[in-house]
Amino acid sequence: MISFEPFTMQVLAPIHLLVYSSLLGTSLYQTFAMTKISYQALPKTAFRSLQKKVFPFYFRVQTFLIFGSLVTLPSSTWSPIAAFSHTINWIPHAVAGVTAVLNLLVYEPRTRTFMIEVAHQETRDASRTPNSKEPSGEMQQFRRHFSRAHAMSIHLNLITIGSILFYGWTLGNRISFGAM
Repeated sequence: MISFEPFTMQVLAPIHLLVYSSLLGTSLYQTFAMTKISYQALPKTAFRSLQKKVFPFYFRVQTFLIFGSLVTLPSSTWSPIAAFSHTINWIPHAVAGVTAVLNLLVYEPRTRTFMIEVAHQETRDASRTPNSKEPSGEMQQFRRHFSRAHAMSIHLNLITIGSILFYGWTLGNRISFGAM
């Protein structure tokens, strides 16, 4: 019988660590650094334009890296079934995958649509009543829809990051450093 252990330990394990590290770093940087810096440094219209481009890409990359991390899980038999034999491996990936896909396919597009509608409504409201500080009924409705979709996207992203961190903690507990 052919043993895949040398292949798994010498090739698949480092690939898994690189993919997982990229996933964690990308998620933390985009969520906690890039978004905050952009929000503080850019005017509102520039920030909106940037977010419309960045977040679809971010959620695609995040979903791809979650899948990549799952399929590169090293095991002594190098089989996809082995990755699912331990719930500590696949449950965090499943949670992160579901929440990332929901953001990618549902909540990011919905948030972007309402963000665009809010911007258009601001223009319409400014042309109707230039000196009015009271938002129109349409604006209140668009803002409410945007707030709900955006809050859901934020929460799903935080759940994704929590799952990624949980898996990293369990992965770190399994790594052994032997004498070289």
